[in-house]
Amino acid sequence: MYRFRRARRSDLAAIVRLLADDDLGVTREIVSDLVDARYLSAFTAIEADVNQLLAVASDASDRVVGCLQLSFLPGLSRTGMWRGQIESVRVAGDVRGSGLGSQFIEWAVAQCAARGCGLVQLTTDKTRKDSIHFYEKLGFVASHEGMKRAL
Repeated sequence: MYRFRRARRSDLAAIVRLLADDDLGVTREIVSDLVDARYLSAFTAIEADVNQLLAVASDASDRVVGCLQLSFLPGLSRTGMWRGQIESVRVAGDVRGSGLGSQFIEWAVAQCAARGCGLVQLTTDKTRKDSIHFYEKLGFVASHEGMKRAL
């Protein structure tokens, strides 16, 4: 049984560990006993923004076993439709395959619907073939080509 909730500052160390626990994240994140100040600053900004929701999944012992971030995006196209953007989805290695990921994504989609979003979108790295297949099974379609530019 998993529970989904808004992340708390005390969850940050566990969230960073989840973000770092894969081939891409291990090179991008800083895991330490003391949470890096940049994560604290980002958390403060996310927490203060009504259109951001950093969420965690916890198990029966309240251990953080998953995380994701939702952004609620207003837009003019499609007659002013709001979009939900799902990012930074991670599930702890020892619970992968348990159904948590599917439950967490469906929970996130429901949060978007409750906020009046008409569309939910996400991105995943092209090298993450298993993730792409996972999202396709949940009804996501690769309808656009995403692009990024590092600054």
